[in-house]
Formats: sequence, C-alpha cells, structure tokens
Amino acid sequence: MPKTEKIERVSELKERIEGSQALLLTEYRGLTVSDITELRRSLAENGASFAVVKNTLMRRAVTDAGVGELESFLQGPSAVAFVAGDPVAAAKKVVDAAKRYPALVLKGGYLDGKVLSAGEAKALAELESREVMLSKIAGMLKSEMTRAAAMFAAAPARFLSLLEAYKEKLPAGPEAEADAEAPQASGATAATDGTTDGAADEDTEPVADATTAATDPTTDEPEATGTDHDDEEGKG
Repeated sequence: MPKTEKIERVSELKERIEGSQALLLTEYRGLTVSDITELRRSLAENGASFAVVKNTLMRRAVTDAGVGELESFLQGPSAVAFVAGDPVAAAKKVVDAAKRYPALVLKGGYLDGKVLSAGEAKALAELESREVMLSKIAGMLKSEMTRAAAMFAAAPARFLSLLEAYKEKLPAGPEAEADAEAPQASGATAATDGTTDGAADEDTEPVADATTAATDPTTDEPEATGTDHDDEEGKG
C-alpha cells in the first residue's frame, strides 16, 4: 500500500474512532466472507459498522486518537465494531454471533474513555439495552406522575377535613356566647314579668277596697249622726 494511501487510511480510522460511542475489538479467524457480511448487517441495525482492519494501520490510528491502550488487542486477524448507537445492543449482537460462530472472539473494547477487557466487553452484553432502560424509566415516571396526581387530587379533601377538625377545637366566639346566653335572658325576663304581675294583683285590689270602705263611713255616717242630734234638740 502506497504511503499516501496508508496515511489516508489511518486518518479515516482515527475519525471513525473519535466519532464512535464505543469500540468492540474482535478476532475473526476462521469466519467466512458470508459470516462477516451477516454480522455486519446485524450490527448495522443498531447503528454500528463492522470492518476488517490491518493491525499496523489500526495501531497508528488508536495512538493518534489518544487510545493507545488498545494496541494490545490488535493481534491476529482483527475486525472492529465501530458503535455509533447503543453499545449494549451492539455488544449483544457480537456475543450472539460468537455463539453461532465460535471462531469469532471478542478481545476487548473501549467505552466512555475506559478500556474494556474481554470479560468486561462480554459483561456489557448482559446489561439491559437503551430501549429497555428508557421503557422502564418511562414506566417509573408514569407511575410517579399518577401517584402525584392522586396526591394532588386528595389534598383539597384532606385540607377541608383538617380545617373542620380545627374549627371544632376552637373556643366559642362572641356570637356563640351570645346565642348561649339568650335563653337565660328570656327566662329572667319571664320571671320578672311574673313577679310584677303578681304583686300588682295582690296590692292593687285590697287598697282599692280599703279606700272605698273608708270613704263610705266618713261621708254617710256624720250626716246621719248630725241629723239625729238636731232632731233630738228640736224635740227637747
């Protein structure tokens, strides 16, 4: 390969490395062209591209991209999955393909600035995919929103209940005290009226009778007495 072409190829690999969310490095010894094509098509469904690379060019590319730690994985026939989408889904595809094609070996990977060993790269495939996680998060948020809505709906009723309970514990106000004293005032008035009427009935009538009785003897008896006396003197 001419030097210029190598430089261009390294630059292209470097750009693909820098534009990827994750890298999965494999050894494809023993895979047929048909097997690689099928794996490439499967990974493309999850936003990943699978490419066979020359180790010498890939070593320069990872060094230029600042991930020289990946050089140790570039031994034997190498193929790299450049993952632009969900790393978990891509790892699942590679692990599933390795089960169908034992010749395919997952050697390691790179994710979020961290180099992954072969075991860590395989463990990545055991995690839940982004779609599943998003679905669960959406379900949790929906559940929390439903719960919050129920709490907000119950809050006014609870507030009114507490308000009624609080009002029952408050002391009676001036209006309540006035209403409570009203019957007592009426009873006192009734008792007063009864006493007045009774006294008037008892005192007024005897006084009237006594006055009449005193007037009649004073008016009539002196006249009768005076007349009788004059008569007797005339007879004498």
